Amino acid sequence: MAEVLVIVDHLDGTPKKVTYELLTKARELGEPSAVFLGAPGQSAAALDGLGRYGAQKVYVGESEDIAGFLTAPKAEIIAALVKDKAPVAVLFASSAEGKEVAARVAVKTGSGLLADAVDLDADGTATQSIFGGAVEVKSTVTTGTNLVTIRPNSTPPVEQASEAVVEQLTVEVTEAAKGARIVESVVEGKGGRPDLGDAAIVVSGGRGVGAAEGFGIIEALADSLGAAVGASRAATDAGWYPHQHQVGQTGRTVSPQLYIAAGISGAIQHRAGMQTSKTIVAINKDAEAPIFELADFGLVGDLFTVVPALTEQIVKRKG
Repeated sequence: MAEVLVIVDHLDGTPKKVTYELLTKARELGEPSAVFLGAPGQSAAALDGLGRYGAQKVYVGESEDIAGFLTAPKAEIIAALVKDKAPVAVLFASSAEGKEVAARVAVKTGSGLLADAVDLDADGTATQSIFGGAVEVKSTVTTGTNLVTIRPNSTPPVEQASEAVVEQLTVEVTEAAKGARIVESVVEGKGGRPDLGDAAIVVSGGRGVGAAEGFGIIEALADSLGAAVGASRAATDAGWYPHQHQVGQTGRTVSPQLYIAAGISGAIQHRAGMQTSKTIVAINKDAEAPIFELADFGLVGDLFTVVPALTEQIVKRKG
């Protein structure tokens, strides 16, 4: 079978959920091979999980030349691997780093790049949601290697155990790729909630929440579901919730299994960041709010009444 490269998105060696989603999707295209790039010794934490999700081979490149700099070294290594192995496709997580690395690889290999795919057919045809989510298109790469960045939560990860063969890569990075060095890393403190981009369930609040204190009920509902918390641009611009939780065209793009929008009108800016969610539930006291046009289920009512009642029922049924 043709080889499909999956670029491992990881945190200090531990693969993120999107990596397993990419491996699952890669099995539909050919024989998946994972590409792990990081600091010396980090790959040890990743090998078991990569094998469990079907990686037939794991290419490992570990060096301070990778970990100590920004995206350029990774792009050089991946581009060299693409030229050497001639894979049928290369899959990247559709994150800020993933898209930048993919773009650099496209230039270096003379290949086409499809960004922000929400699905990928066995023949390499990608489904994309464009123009703020107003149009869905099918796209294919016609030149070079098929490079695709895929949004998290687009494919449910499915295990398929494999004895992954590890192949060490020779890390050779040019001086030009070392133009931007990482001088300091700060680990952001996190609570018990999942990351917004990886979460299977997201509960978001908007202008209707009314104030920063109003997000308490949004967080309570999210915690009852084991969900991440999102916010509309109006809420983050007002200082009610941190900007890193903004969902929308100028914020984070999410595609969870369940998206609950409370007090969000549904302007195109917000819809562009969440409308590929599998199931959308809208809670708004305005029955004419645009969000209801997109929702699978809609509740017309005061969120300060509906959300606590919903949380109470979820907690009761779980208990």
